[in-house]
Amino acid sequence: MRRALLALALLLAPACPAETLRVMTFNVRYPAKGDGNNRWEVRQDTLVRTIRLKNPDLFGTQELFYIQGEYITENLPEYEWLGNSRRGNREDEHMGIFYKPGKLRVIEAGNFWLSETPELAGSQAWGATLPRMVTWALFEIKASGKRFYHYNTHFHHTANGNLARANSASLIADRIGKLPKEVPLLLTGDFNAAAVESEPYKILAAQLTDAWLAAAQKAGPEGTMSGFRGGAGGRRIDWIMFRGPWTALYVETVTYNEDGRYPSDHYPVFAVLEL
Repeated sequence: MRRALLALALLLAPACPAETLRVMTFNVRYPAKGDGNNRWEVRQDTLVRTIRLKNPDLFGTQELFYIQGEYITENLPEYEWLGNSRRGNREDEHMGIFYKPGKLRVIEAGNFWLSETPELAGSQAWGATLPRMVTWALFEIKASGKRFYHYNTHFHHTANGNLARANSASLIADRIGKLPKEVPLLLTGDFNAAAVESEPYKILAAQLTDAWLAAAQKAGPEGTMSGFRGGAGGRRIDWIMFRGPWTALYVETVTYNEDGRYPSDHYPVFAVLEL
């Protein structure tokens, strides 16, 4: 009788609510003095308001300098961030990962470089003119205890860098392939390669799902380059990809601006994922 009552109670119990994660990838544009009216000091508050508008639980950045990371968390204190620069210190660009400690707990984190010596900070290879890297973390969702990996990266940028980008994608795919299959994974980044048709995309898409293609709803242009001017954005080079039992409910190329002032020369890409 007791077993029958327990079975009935389980049957009538409400289903566990689905868990959502709000994710963003954002090339914030480093603080270049030559950017004139689009230099960091002028657009920094627009960038902060862009983040606040979309309210991600987690976002990966590219071209982030330490002073920019500190400014973001000073003005959005609900976030913390992690990551070293591509030189292995606080100098130069970071692939900073920002997260809400009220929702997410960092279990472990680290960096590796997109080179033939991935553990060597500042290393570069395959004709890349600058060090390229991945910052990663294993997160736990505090409410449920579910865990997932987040990899965040920025690929080589020059027109003749196809080999570097393809090899970088292969290195990431190999690392992902060695992670526990039962743990979901997110990949965010500026890949400097067109989605769908490029070799780096094909290598990563063999293991991962593209949130833009999978989303039930989309908003904004497909291209992700604003050039500080707006417009359709050209190629889609900023991606959110995932592995595991995620459902992409919504994805948006965020074109928020303030009287024509854009937060960066890239549009951030935002997604709502359900686990």
